[in-house]
Amino acid sequence: MRVALLLARREFASLFRVPVGWLVLALYAALWGGMFAQFVLVEGAPATLRPIFATAGWLMLPLAPAISMRLLSDEYRTGSYETLATAPASDAAIALGKFLGAAAFLLAMLACTLPTVGVLLAISDPMPDPGPIAAGYLSVTLVGVLFLSVGLTASSLTSSQTLAFLGAMIALLAWLLATTVGRQRAPAWLADALGTIDVTGRLAGFAKGVIDTGDVAFFLVASGWFVLAASMILSIRRWA
Repeated sequence: MRVALLLARREFASLFRVPVGWLVLALYAALWGGMFAQFVLVEGAPATLRPIFATAGWLMLPLAPAISMRLLSDEYRTGSYETLATAPASDAAIALGKFLGAAAFLLAMLACTLPTVGVLLAISDPMPDPGPIAAGYLSVTLVGVLFLSVGLTASSLTSSQTLAFLGAMIALLAWLLATTVGRQRAPAWLADALGTIDVTGRLAGFAKGVIDTGDVAFFLVASGWFVLAASMILSIRRWA
């Protein structure tokens, strides 16, 4: 675990040394701010961030792959992975460390949006219920972490950051479309199966302030599965 935390710290710092890190921060803050101005700061409308939280899955679609695309691809491209592989670090520790570093960056990205909460609290009368806001931020964190784990797996497959970005985004887009549009047209048995992995459906409850432990467990287990998949891919590369 100590090795994983050291790698996470290194990865978190490295994301602030590359332009793409700052670009993702600026883009997310701009998208959040635009949605806040368009859908929240509406005279006479309820004081809530629900419109933003309800679209969290789609908002993360291009951003999570942008964060995760370099996690392992860049190590392959620069040849530093060979050094990392010979270090006293297991494949699981490498995958977990990379994942935790990206997750910490995600939290920093979400922290940039907190001023909008302050604005909402300052101008609203009556004050908005803090419960749905806290649940909404939890939902954005969970879906972001899940998407980062998918991106980590894509990054473990190639030395090209572009391919890692496109692979993760296409996979996530296919996932979202299959569980929303595709689910509506699928036969009953398949619709039920797709419903169990419906990300946007699970986010709807959080946006209303309802925290279902089953939904939390789904995101955590699914994220863990993809980190494990990345670890297994590293093991295959090590012994290939």
